[in-house]
Amino acid sequence: MSGSYSDGGGGAVIESTEQMAAHLARGCKPRDQWRLGTEHEKFGFTLKDHQPLPYEGEGPTVRKMLEGLTRFGWEPVLENGKPIALKREGASVSLEPGGQFELSGAPLENVHQTCSEVNGHLKEVKSVADEIGAGFLGLGFSPKWSLEDTPLMPKGRYGLMKAYMPKVGKLGHQMMFRSCTVQVNLDFDSEATMVKMFRVSLALQPVATALFANSPFADGRPNGFLSYRAHIWTDTDNDRTGMLPFVFEDGMGFERYVDYALDVPMYFVKRKGAFIDATGQSFRDFIARKLPALPGERATIEDFDDHLSTIFPEVRLKTFLEMRGADGGPWNRLCALPALWAGILYDDASLEAAWQLVKDWSAEEREALRLGAARTALKTPFRNTTLQGIAKQVLAISRSGLRARAKLNGHGENEAVFLDDLEAIADSGRSPAEDLLQRYHSGWEHSVEPAFTDCAY
Repeated sequence: MSGSYSDGGGGAVIESTEQMAAHLARGCKPRDQWRLGTEHEKFGFTLKDHQPLPYEGEGPTVRKMLEGLTRFGWEPVLENGKPIALKREGASVSLEPGGQFELSGAPLENVHQTCSEVNGHLKEVKSVADEIGAGFLGLGFSPKWSLEDTPLMPKGRYGLMKAYMPKVGKLGHQMMFRSCTVQVNLDFDSEATMVKMFRVSLALQPVATALFANSPFADGRPNGFLSYRAHIWTDTDNDRTGMLPFVFEDGMGFERYVDYALDVPMYFVKRKGAFIDATGQSFRDFIARKLPALPGERATIEDFDDHLSTIFPEVRLKTFLEMRGADGGPWNRLCALPALWAGILYDDASLEAAWQLVKDWSAEEREALRLGAARTALKTPFRNTTLQGIAKQVLAISRSGLRARAKLNGHGENEAVFLDDLEAIADSGRSPAEDLLQRYHSGWEHSVEPAFTDCAY
């Protein structure tokens, strides 16, 4: 959700929808240049009383975390004179609306490198956090804090979003301030490959939701869901979320996605570093110089990229594909997500096997899986099986793909080693959230406070 760090309005002026489709098509890369970019979010909290970190003030703060991390070569990014992000060697650390720390990893060749990056980042974060009395939590939803308890970070776009969210859904503020995810970005080599990847990954996002379900608590008690984060997206803003049935229709391609994006209401326009409120307005009007927020102003390719960053379907297309269906969690599952999707999407045989699995699923079935995965995870029924049965098939496909990729670490192991934890989850039929609930009702004595130890990095 962080968006770009430019002053806004850069790039070529948009003259046609074909120009925007061509911009997306520039993401096509030869297969030897395909990379993995992994992103993950985590909740910062005070060790003393398990409260969320404020942006600034006495005691441990978000600002102190950002400033402390600069010792590791991170360059601060300022907005109105305040650090709101960090940059280093193709990666960034940014802030989500409620202060969630997000690592947007560099594009890397394999999951071994990704896992090394994640581990290095968590060590740096822990080094600074220990000094200031902070900790970081690996869950998909904040288990304790109310919206009123959660601070708003000083980023202009978040103020606009906060005001707009209640107009279009009931749970948008919960998404903004109280949720955390792990995501992976993947490349494609052609429009046809992109479409096939898009269809397969959209259909299978509920499998990722079920395997990674890790958000069973809210306001200090069970919330009735295994992935409450996933449930929140069903009532955030239906104009910009969901399973995108059109992706499975004839004619899907870059231009079709542009048509969809242009019909998603805008949030903002960025000019000279300032965010101008354009909530609910039309990007089509912007192209035609008729945007009420900026009459006569022409939209640019950079404006289009900013607009794309405000669209939140289960899989998102930019100049890459972004997998968005998983809850945040412990470090080993931060490495497991890129392994899962690389195994499915980056090997031709595995991609075809996955397509054969999902190609006859209806839009209604895909939506039912999305809704069911949030509540019952692997126990969600599907045809004559469950999501557990589907997950086992998907993991076998992914493992085969990772073996074929043959990306080895120093011990001669391929990337399939990162699927071991997911396979144990699938074999058990129990999501991580169900294990947390068992602990809540037994060893935790009906309190979420132990999560701040047991689920901390």
